[in-house]
Amino acid sequence: MLTLDKIYHAAFVLRDVARKTDLIEARELCKDSKIYLKTENLQVTGSFKVRGAYYKISQLSAEEKEKGVIACSAGNHAQGVALAAAKNNIPSLICIPDNAPISKVEATKAYGAQVELVAGAYDDAYAHACKLQKEQGRTFIHPFDDENVIAGQGTIGLEILDQLPDVDVVFVAIGGGGLASGVAYAIKNLRPEVKIYGVQAANAPSMLRSVEQGEPITLDSVNTFADGIAVKHPGDLTYELVSKYLDGIVTVTEDEIACAVLALIEKQKMITEGAGAVSVAAAMFNKVDIAGKKVACVLSGGNIDVNILSRVITRGLVMAGRNSTLTIRLIDKPGQLTAVSEIISRHGGNVIGVFHDRGDANMAINGCYLKIAMETRDHEQVNEIRKALTEAGFVLV
Repeated sequence: MLTLDKIYHAAFVLRDVARKTDLIEARELCKDSKIYLKTENLQVTGSFKVRGAYYKISQLSAEEKEKGVIACSAGNHAQGVALAAAKNNIPSLICIPDNAPISKVEATKAYGAQVELVAGAYDDAYAHACKLQKEQGRTFIHPFDDENVIAGQGTIGLEILDQLPDVDVVFVAIGGGGLASGVAYAIKNLRPEVKIYGVQAANAPSMLRSVEQGEPITLDSVNTFADGIAVKHPGDLTYELVSKYLDGIVTVTEDEIACAVLALIEKQKMITEGAGAVSVAAAMFNKVDIAGKKVACVLSGGNIDVNILSRVITRGLVMAGRNSTLTIRLIDKPGQLTAVSEIISRHGGNVIGVFHDRGDANMAINGCYLKIAMETRDHEQVNEIRKALTEAGFVLV
């Protein structure tokens, strides 16, 4: 059984392996509350997963170690298992969904693991890993539904209480539920008055739906760039722990996650993956009333693919009103573009793209559409520009 003693023992075992990551105050993320970031994105291997993986492997018998270990993962658990196995001189085989970021796959290989890509999502990789485990006799290192793995993740809860003894609220990501289970168990057993909320991507709410229905369920599909929490079926053990110890589960949209990733980059100089930013997204978009509270957000990981990061930044800029596009219906005559540009410039906008369309069948013979891409400060500035253009007689589509 999971116990507080086991979590303390995990902290002892991990003292020379996992970093005690900093808890940093983030003054500009939320105006009405004090936000603190538990920076597991700066952990060894770039995520919290090394904690549970290493503690689980450290508790294996000599016979189990000799046969080696096998795991399945979207990437972060893979790296944790690979590193833990390497440090214990144990062979490891990792099954990874073929849609996982290339950076995570290559990092896993770099730690010395044998990697096998599996078509589909995490759950497909899990089924394949279970098949191989039976065939080869390796020990399966589950990414979340294991008491030793959960105990390892629970050490984060101990550290939060040590670093911020008067914390009021903790936001933590949920995929399969191992991180949330461990953190909630540790904190609730030491300071039960602290509120702890799990955060899921709105397009992958398997734990939320399970809690609502009173039993673990399997989603037909998941679709989120937060690949670290794209889990169709939560753990059975984690479901029980989450149901008992969490104060609630909230969801955040893809745009909200992107906005949080961008805010962490700009305001905190922190790179996080989608799953790592959902806790901050929950705080930024008021999923729970945290006014006047001290809030710890666990940044669970920072292993984001550079190509995905570029798209996420673009989406975050649009979401924050920093990039915007206007379509204007004009009479096609000289000086129109100059007039539009002058109004945008006068109100502080920066034109970064122009498209002039005369070919739409629905427009007047002497008309055209002018599409303007702009850099702006926020949505308020966009609305000022729209109002000024309208007052000048331009028709916005």
